Amino acid sequence: MAKQKTISELQAEIADNERQLAQLQHKQQQLENRRSYYEKGDRRKRAHHLITRGAAIESVAPLTKVLTETEFYSFAEKAFALPEVKGLLMEAVNEHNKNEFGGD
Repeated sequence: MAKQKTISELQAEIADNERQLAQLQHKQQQLENRRSYYEKGDRRKRAHHLITRGAAIESVAPLTKVLTETEFYSFAEKAFALPEVKGLLMEAVNEHNKNEFGGD
């Protein structure tokens, strides 16, 4: 037959379990903070990427600064639909891939 625990033993066991629970909750919070940090970093990188691309467009085509967002999107859609622009973009992507992946 199993020995019955005394009240002080049960209280010590409760205290130990509460300490372990607090440690696990702290560890969970650390992991959630780390995940949030990395997700924020990805968003910051993307925002930086978009800002620098937008700045590049404004530097080579300063007139785009006067367009509203809707007007700019309309312009960009029309410009990138032109066969000449599609061809230039494809050349740039192919050159990038060649340099990136060491193709001939």
